[in-house]
Amino acid sequence: MKELLWVAFMWFHLTATIIWLGGIIFILLVAIPAAKQMLRGEAGGLMGEVTRRFTPMANLSILFLILSGIFLMAINGNISGEVLKGGHGTAMLLKLLLFMLMAGVHFFRGKVLAPRIAKTQSDGEKSRLQKLSLNLVWLNLGSGLVVLLLSAFVATR
Repeated sequence: MKELLWVAFMWFHLTATIIWLGGIIFILLVAIPAAKQMLRGEAGGLMGEVTRRFTPMANLSILFLILSGIFLMAINGNISGEVLKGGHGTAMLLKLLLFMLMAGVHFFRGKVLAPRIAKTQSDGEKSRLQKLSLNLVWLNLGSGLVVLLLSAFVATR
């Protein structure tokens, strides 16, 4: 039974990772360049709609990552401080910290930065805030890739 639970929660964990990180990759490497090339000045409208549709999936992914991560640690008996000892523990701690950074960036962009961009009248200020938002998405992509690397290291335990 323990193995079946582990497989189910690992599947949820991996699926949530694929949705969130895959969505970031798609947006940065496919949707934004295509929108800029095809729509030029109207690209912002399309990307706003893409973001509006992707955000709920990203939010659910974050929730599933938190819940499945807790359950996986509990199933493996790693809920105590023991999980944070040694090299694997350091990797796990870094993984958790990067995940928290990513979630914080995601919610900052959606709850603080996006409304600020929408309210800004000055083209220069709007452009600066949009560039900041895009840079934060790149930060999340880089952090997510490091989390994947750390996950592979932790899995060798």
